[in-house]
Amino acid sequence: MFNKWVAILVFGLFFSSVSRAQLVIEINSGADQLLPIAVVPFGYTGTRALPEDIAQIVENDLVRSGLFDAIPRANMLSMPSKEADVYYRDWRLLKSDYVVIGSVQALTDGKFRIGFELLNVLSQKPVQKHAYIDVSESNFRDAAHYISDKVYELLTGIPGAFSTRILYVTTEGDQKAPTFKLQVADADGYRPIVVVTSKEPILSPSWSSDGRNIAYVMFRNRRPNIFIQELASGKRQQIAQFRGLNGAPAWSPDGKKLALVLSKDNNPEIYTLDIATQKLERMTNHYAIDTEPSWEPDGKGIVFTSDRGGNPQIYRLDVDSKRVERVTFEGDLNTRARMTPDGRYLVTVQKNGGSYHVALQDMKTGRVQILTETYLDESPSIAPNGSMVIYATTHQGRGILAVVSVDGLVKYRLPSADGDVREPSWSPYFK
Repeated sequence: MFNKWVAILVFGLFFSSVSRAQLVIEINSGADQLLPIAVVPFGYTGTRALPEDIAQIVENDLVRSGLFDAIPRANMLSMPSKEADVYYRDWRLLKSDYVVIGSVQALTDGKFRIGFELLNVLSQKPVQKHAYIDVSESNFRDAAHYISDKVYELLTGIPGAFSTRILYVTTEGDQKAPTFKLQVADADGYRPIVVVTSKEPILSPSWSSDGRNIAYVMFRNRRPNIFIQELASGKRQQIAQFRGLNGAPAWSPDGKKLALVLSKDNNPEIYTLDIATQKLERMTNHYAIDTEPSWEPDGKGIVFTSDRGGNPQIYRLDVDSKRVERVTFEGDLNTRARMTPDGRYLVTVQKNGGSYHVALQDMKTGRVQILTETYLDESPSIAPNGSMVIYATTHQGRGILAVVSVDGLVKYRLPSADGDVREPSWSPYFK
């Protein structure tokens, strides 16, 4: 029975011998036309050692997006920290279109004042004039990601997602007695924090719309149960412990409900739970297995996986009428659907032959594009700006996280230094 619940809760969960470590970044492809940019080391006035290299973090963020080509520091002819010291001719010689400069000032209260500017080399004018942020030592990385977000948005017109976070599950020990850990880290894999530790599986982590709470499945006594947890305090509440399966929690866009999978009436069906009132509403009623619900951005529909057509495919449920229609038709099967924030695209795990890859379906045209070429891809989750998809895959015999852009051009890996990682979930923008 234990194996049955694990199989229904998630398609293709693979347990391995692993241990926890910070995720690292391996960029393996980017867009064809990269925007040349120079991120100059920030000037510093102070005697205390700085906790982080702000400019290096910003450069790493921008390069990781796959859209920018950073000018190496060793090639820079000068390192200005304010516009008055910028010789645009030097940057034209380096073929840099834009330059990011900045400064760090130590304040008397122990904090630091960080300023930055974005300069257009061709027009010789600021795109972003000096902006300042006051931070403590512990918030240096947050400040750097904030600057990256601003630069990215100014140059692409799309909000950056460098300040967001990711949830993921790791294990350690052997297959007979693994320890499971739910962790949260920066979007670049830094500053991992263990949120939950368990001797039994942890599955399906998801974020509330404001990023303050998470929901997940954790087995207890070999039975699946759903929990809600406040990240800041660690306060945890068990909200579903019905007979049979309790699985796949997904927050509604307004944060008031969870869609989930229950088999308390003998068959796995989609339900919604009002978190405040604990009112439960059954949404599907079919003899097939209905699982893996995910809300549409406007909250009017839920997409889910069902084998009611003979093999697993994606269906859409209208929340008000409960009308169900099939959405995916290409591939041997499609599972784990997620929609981009604008509702335009549907991301799934699609099986063709013996391969499982992340696929993108245009909801207007029906066109399907395979985004990944890695092995045993699963559990896709979309960045809040809709530009990137994080997913679990296998590389050199180990489970890792990887990221691909929605056009398939940008790809990078986030492997752990010591073991496998699974079940990623990309946070929303924090409110």
